[in-house]
Amino acid sequence: MITEKPLIITCPVVGAELTKTDYPNLPSTPSEIVEAAVDAAEAGASIIHLHVRDEKGNPSQEPAIFQEVTEEIKRRTDVIVQYSTRGDASVTLEQRCAPLFLKPEMAALAMGSMNYGEDIFCNSPETIDRVLECAGSNGVMVELQIYDSAMLETALRYEREDLLPLPFHLNFVLGIRGGMEGSVQNLAFLVSKLDRRSEWTVSGIGGEQLPLALHAIAMGGHARVGIEDNIFYAKDTFARSSAQLVERVAAISLQAGRPVARTAKAREMLGLAV
Repeated sequence: MITEKPLIITCPVVGAELTKTDYPNLPSTPSEIVEAAVDAAEAGASIIHLHVRDEKGNPSQEPAIFQEVTEEIKRRTDVIVQYSTRGDASVTLEQRCAPLFLKPEMAALAMGSMNYGEDIFCNSPETIDRVLECAGSNGVMVELQIYDSAMLETALRYEREDLLPLPFHLNFVLGIRGGMEGSVQNLAFLVSKLDRRSEWTVSGIGGEQLPLALHAIAMGGHARVGIEDNIFYAKDTFARSSAQLVERVAAISLQAGRPVARTAKAREMLGLAV
């Protein structure tokens, strides 16, 4: 039975891995990223997962760029902005933490290390502790990124040991080569480990984005959709934008009887200050 609880849609509008060769419509300048974020919010997203790029189009953790983009997004919409803290080996721990001193409402942190496609995703216990410390001291709500069951066990252990700034949110990222595959069985297994009161989101990668979003709607969870995770709207057909992907999931959720959470409702559900 599908719950009537509003669906929170998170939208990752750019990411750190894609290039314009992969996806010609990739936003990369601050103004392009702002436009993509505002369009996604208007389509139904209440959280924007934010990466930024430098003047050459390369991924950046430069606080000044995060600030510029965030201020313009906030000038045009009330959407929640969630910063990435990255995980690739090219970024130092202090670079990962630096944008958190801008005090965004949310930030994302993976709860372990793993092979990530052909690369290595580095999240040592020292890194996790430092990012959580920076988030907590700056009043930033952390979304714990869970790529496999070991990361969930780590997150639940941190919760038991009171090592997490409260409140926090969970996002299951399924379908990355090196992590758990994007199957409904894996999603159901991970959700079964949670307290029934826990709010969670699922990020399906590539072709698993829509199927897992549909199951999140049915299971009472939330969905992340956008071009960082999936650049296609249909087989061999690029999405026009992240907003197009958000719009589709919002429409399906409404048709299934779940309203889409606007930003004020998402803040209330997540325990963010309103």
